Amino acid sequence: MNPVYIVDSIRTPRARANQKGGLNKLNPYELLDFLYKDIEKKNFLNLNFIDEVILGCVTQYGEQAGNIAKTSTLFSGYPDSISGLTVNRFCSSSLDAINLGHLKIQSQQADNIIAGGVEMMSRVPMLSDEAAIWNDIKIAGQAKIFLMGSGADLIASLFNISRDDVDIQALKSQQNALNAQKNNHFKSIIPVINKAKSIHCVEDECIRPDTSIESLALLDPSFKKLGEQGIDKAQLNLFPELKEILHVHTAGNSPAMADAASMTLLSNKKIQENGKKARAKIISVVTVNDDPLLVLSGCMLATQKILEQNKLQVADVDLFEIHEAFASTMIHCQQELNIDDEKLNVNGGCIALGHPMGATGSIMMSTLIDELERQDLAIGIVATSGAAGAGTAILIERL
Repeated sequence: MNPVYIVDSIRTPRARANQKGGLNKLNPYELLDFLYKDIEKKNFLNLNFIDEVILGCVTQYGEQAGNIAKTSTLFSGYPDSISGLTVNRFCSSSLDAINLGHLKIQSQQADNIIAGGVEMMSRVPMLSDEAAIWNDIKIAGQAKIFLMGSGADLIASLFNISRDDVDIQALKSQQNALNAQKNNHFKSIIPVINKAKSIHCVEDECIRPDTSIESLALLDPSFKKLGEQGIDKAQLNLFPELKEILHVHTAGNSPAMADAASMTLLSNKKIQENGKKARAKIISVVTVNDDPLLVLSGCMLATQKILEQNKLQVADVDLFEIHEAFASTMIHCQQELNIDDEKLNVNGGCIALGHPMGATGSIMMSTLIDELERQDLAIGIVATSGAAGAGTAILIERL
C-alpha cells in the first residue's frame, strides 16, 4: 500500500458566526479561494496532478449546497479534471475527509488529494437545512437522536460532572487559547482579506480574554427549556439509574459557533516537486460509532480504538488534539483516558476557539502539526466527535 504524507495543513481564521464576524460578508466559495490560492502559490506540485478534493460540510444548504467540494475548485480556477466529493459525518466531517483521502491514496486510487472542510455558520445557520431527524420528534425518538447540548447534559448527569467542573474546563480552554494566540502558536492560519468590510481577518475571533469563573457562573443553562419540553423525561426513561438531568451547559462552556475553512494536502510522496518535505505521515485512521444516546462520546471511543489498534499507551503519544465538543465531553474523555493537561489540547479547544462544524477536524490537524513542530515532538492523535455517537481519529508522525 502507498504511504500517505501530509504535505501541508492550512486554515482560515475562525471568525464569530454573526454579522459582526470578520468573515461574514464572504460566501463559502470566496473563503475557500484563499486556501486554494495559498496551495497554488506554494507550488508544491502541478495542479493537474491533484486527483480529488474532499470537503466536509455539515449544513449542505443554500450557499453550501451543490457539492461545494467540486464546484469550489471550478470557482477558483483549478483544473476541470479534479473530481470533488462533499461529505457529512456531522462534526467529524473534515477529519473524515482526510480519512477518505488517506484511504484513496493508500489504495492507489489517487496520488494527491486536498481534504478539508468549510462551514459559514453566520450565513448558513446550523439546522437551517431542516433535517427531519432534528424536527420530527417521532423520527428522532425512533432513531434515538438527541441534539448535541442535550447529549452533553446527559453525559454530565451520568458521570457526576458539576456546573463548577464544566466552568473550570471552559476557563482552561480560554486561557490556553489566549496564550497560544498571544505567542503565535497557530502558524497555519492563512490571512483573509474581506474587502466588503475593508478588514484583514488574521486571527481567531471567538476567544474571550475577560472570561472568569465568576462571569461563567452568571450564565443561564442553555438546554434546560429543551429538557422541560420532553427531552429530560425521554432521557430518564432510557437511563432509569438517573434521578434528574443536570443542566450544566451554558453559552460559556459550550463550543462557540464560527465561520472557517480548512485544507490538508495529502500525497504519496515524501518530497514534493518543489523540493519541500512533507510535514507529517499518517500512520493509522479509525472511524467508530458510540452509543447515539450519548451523542458526543465518539471522540473518546475513537481515541481508545486507535491506541489499541497500534498497541500504544497514552504515554507513547506526545500530543492529543481531541474535540472539545462541550465541556462535559472533554472532562469525561480526559478522565477515562487519563491524559495529562500538558498533552491535551494545549492551545485550547472549540469552547474558546470556535467550532465551524464541517471545517473543525482539519483545523485540529493543522493545530496538532503546528504544535508538534513547535515543541519538536513526534507522535500525535487528533480525534473528533459528531452527532449520533460518530467518532474519527487519526494517528500521525511528524517528519
